[in-house]
Amino acid sequence: MKNNRRNFIKAIGITAGAGIVAANPLNAMDAVIGQDNANENSSEIKDGPFTISILQTTDVHCQVHPHDELFWENNQAVYRKTGGYAQLSTYLKEFRKKNPHTFLLDTGDMFQGSELSVKTTGKAFVPILDALQYDLYLPGNWEVIYYKKNMQTLLGSLKAPKVCANMYHDAGEGKKGELVFPPYYIWNVNGVKIGFIGYTDPLVPIRQSPNYSKGIIYTKPEENLPFYVDVLRNQEQCAYVMIVAHLGLSQQIHLANQKECEGVNYILGGDTHERVRKPIECKYSKVVEPGAFGSFVGKLNLTIENGKVTKDEYELVEITASKYKADKEIDKLIENLEGPYLNDINKVIGYSTIPLYRYFVIENTIDTMILNALRWQVKDVDIVLSNGFRFCPPRSTPDATGNIPITSGYVFDMLPVDSTVRTAKATGKQIKDWLEKELNNVFAKDASERFGGWVIKFNGMKVKFNAYGEKGQRVLSVEIGNAPLDLEKTYSMCACERDGDPFDMLCRIKGVKDATNTSYTLHSVMKNYLTANSPVTPTPQKNAIALDAPELLLTQVTGVDYQFR
Repeated sequence: MKNNRRNFIKAIGITAGAGIVAANPLNAMDAVIGQDNANENSSEIKDGPFTISILQTTDVHCQVHPHDELFWENNQAVYRKTGGYAQLSTYLKEFRKKNPHTFLLDTGDMFQGSELSVKTTGKAFVPILDALQYDLYLPGNWEVIYYKKNMQTLLGSLKAPKVCANMYHDAGEGKKGELVFPPYYIWNVNGVKIGFIGYTDPLVPIRQSPNYSKGIIYTKPEENLPFYVDVLRNQEQCAYVMIVAHLGLSQQIHLANQKECEGVNYILGGDTHERVRKPIECKYSKVVEPGAFGSFVGKLNLTIENGKVTKDEYELVEITASKYKADKEIDKLIENLEGPYLNDINKVIGYSTIPLYRYFVIENTIDTMILNALRWQVKDVDIVLSNGFRFCPPRSTPDATGNIPITSGYVFDMLPVDSTVRTAKATGKQIKDWLEKELNNVFAKDASERFGGWVIKFNGMKVKFNAYGEKGQRVLSVEIGNAPLDLEKTYSMCACERDGDPFDMLCRIKGVKDATNTSYTLHSVMKNYLTANSPVTPTPQKNAIALDAPELLLTQVTGVDYQFR
């Protein structure tokens, strides 16, 4: 049976760029692959030891220039300039000269996160990514930001192959059609095969606005992972098998401890912007994740001898802007692409007296500023809400005024989706139940239940909770307007509308009443607020207090040898 399937695959000769395979993982067509021999001189296995390098970026979120980056050193925040696609290009060129057996991949969120992306619907990033000569891509949870068709067009425009084994076309009535992208890819280097299977976050329809991913059905990796491992290991005789993932570090660790992951050597992960400097060793696989915003590259060196991998070494490389000078060709390309929008991107609309960041799980200055702006703009509501986003690099460098400039472009970095501001009413019981659910999304003991975002942010409400308490029993006390939460009372709330949510839903609270879309959008609120109130000092107000976790908690990952720094 296995030999027949393998012969069939060879006979049809479809490569990884084909883009469509059958939905049934037991069907031979579902094992369609791409094999790359183009950069290698021989398909014969080399006898002597040699080293191949796999480089990974993820969650760059369209940050094309060097930016302030926050590091946690000696229990305090330290800022350095990192990232930039032109600086990354210089690093890549230097590295490829040292080792021509280098494979570069990106594991998602490459088309969302900046004004340039919004103004061009992501198209500006296709020539940049192509110029960096990536070898493989995986769609992230935000690749659907411009809806399914645009996602297919953007990823399809990239020259390198794409993989994802758990995104299917919706065939109607909840039935899976064919895979949107090929499930895996094989890199053939000196006759040795390295297999990559792709998985993105199956919770996209819940985490993102529902309309973004309309027409796509997502499944859990466990449903077909053993099948593809079998194909790569036993049919294709891969010397090494890796998962390229955009699931979040907690879920990637969870997967690496499941029986279904047996036969997978590494999970090269993304989504949660975690900085894994030493591989996390799980029951079946090692797990890494290389930060975000182009600040880092994950470097995995594999030593190969007699067709087998005999050693693996991993390093998280910091792309320090002062160390890697800008590649002139990439710099010019970015300048040309940004040109029509540059005046608006760099227009200063306000100032902050303190650094702006989004790195702490519970409260951050960026979200405090957004909440303060909503509270200032939308009067007479009890509670103001903001989602627990991770994206947006820090900003800590003052200009000649002595304060930190907030530009129009930075508003897009903070809030790439200019959502309409919506008000509605909910009972105390609805709010309590919603808080329990939101906290479980962040701190669930079962890592597979964690959403990948931070704690929801709020103003007008004070909540004390146990982060590591039992599901449904974390909330210890809630105060609204200096009074204890009344389960029977109705409270007015303000948040943003999510594209595709029913009108009786606000910030994932179901069954709200009297929902009304205001005349404001998030961007207009931010610009109005900063124009009237700059400079602002958005100090976190300790509206959310975890009694069993540090105030400055930097990761939701527990139980493994890992620290964010």
